[in-house]
Amino acid sequence: MEVHEEVDILIVGAGLAGLTTALALHRLGLKSLVLESSESLRITGFALTLWTNAWKALDAVGIGDSLRQKSTQMKGFKIASPDSGLFVSEQALDKDGKFEGYESRCVKRKDLLEALVKELPPGTIRYSSKVATVDELDWFKLVHLADGSILKTKVLVGCDGVNSVVAKWLGLDPPVSVGRAAIRGLVEFPNGSGFDPMFHVNFGGGTRFGFLPVDDKTVYWFCTLNPSQIPTYEEDWQENPSKMKQFVLSRISKMPQEAQDVVERTLLSSISYATLKFRLPWNVLLGNIVKDNVCVAGDALHPMTPDIGQGGCSSLEDSVVLGRCLGEAFLNKSNEENDEFERIKKGLEKYGKERRWRSFSIISVAYCVGFIQESKGFLMTYLRKVWFSKYTPRAFLKMADFDCGHLVS
Repeated sequence: MEVHEEVDILIVGAGLAGLTTALALHRLGLKSLVLESSESLRITGFALTLWTNAWKALDAVGIGDSLRQKSTQMKGFKIASPDSGLFVSEQALDKDGKFEGYESRCVKRKDLLEALVKELPPGTIRYSSKVATVDELDWFKLVHLADGSILKTKVLVGCDGVNSVVAKWLGLDPPVSVGRAAIRGLVEFPNGSGFDPMFHVNFGGGTRFGFLPVDDKTVYWFCTLNPSQIPTYEEDWQENPSKMKQFVLSRISKMPQEAQDVVERTLLSSISYATLKFRLPWNVLLGNIVKDNVCVAGDALHPMTPDIGQGGCSSLEDSVVLGRCLGEAFLNKSNEENDEFERIKKGLEKYGKERRWRSFSIISVAYCVGFIQESKGFLMTYLRKVWFSKYTPRAFLKMADFDCGHLVS
């Protein structure tokens, strides 16, 4: 068996967690290699909402301010009546002033990933590099690629998403479906959208629709649903953006024309579909998220529902904490090789300890919020009406009120 290359830190997946981890390490003077199975940078999902905790992480790796210039600070919620479809109430995000200095902005995924790549040294990302299997050689890990090449590494970090090869190697259970799906879109208004910097949301009939401005001319929208709501004869609708658009329009037909225009004006190439999955919280709490010199981060660690907008935010947290823990391990130089591996092991154990409970709580809260928001029936409808206006903004801000810290402790 011929090893083709040796690296200190190997990161699998050039998504949000993988690139941010690589940048965190670079800021500390540590080199890493990021393997990406695609031929180029994957820009999926169009946009994501980043809350206070995410902006603190972005500031820690030095790209927060450049992204703030491309996004609009959200002020609150505009809530539509499930009966009339009209916007009937507004709720300030921090009406009680308990979360002073909060941030909530929607950012184009393309802008975020390109900002990360721009700061990385050339050659950090290796495309068309699909991981097939992982083996061990003493303390080292041998990563076998689909093209037959083998890489030897001191540290293996899995940032390879919901279907993570590294998570599977660690023995984590596969994520499970929550029985819901999401249709998402991004639309441009060349002359400006004119929308207030608010989350515009509507619940009812087992679906949740919402939209918010990214900037003056761009609007991101989403619709979460139960796939059983789609007529059985629509067999190809998951691959057909035109049918996705028509379904969403049928669910928001009572809403103001401006809301319908958001969907109607969206190009078919800017509409996507995804099945919603999450990792069972107790699997994160009790499973191997870290083992010796291997760990997972981002969606490979904590796939979750999008109901409190913390998927991307928590991935950014992971990356800063992981960068700090690995920095402490590698920068404390020693001539003893075994001592280095022991420091790596302790560093990753520290990372796991910091992220285990945090991931558990975010996954759990997101699932519960989604369940309340989309469940049918008189009782759940009543609870939603009472609970949403009073507690949802607080739930969003409370989960975002977290500081992952600086890269150097």
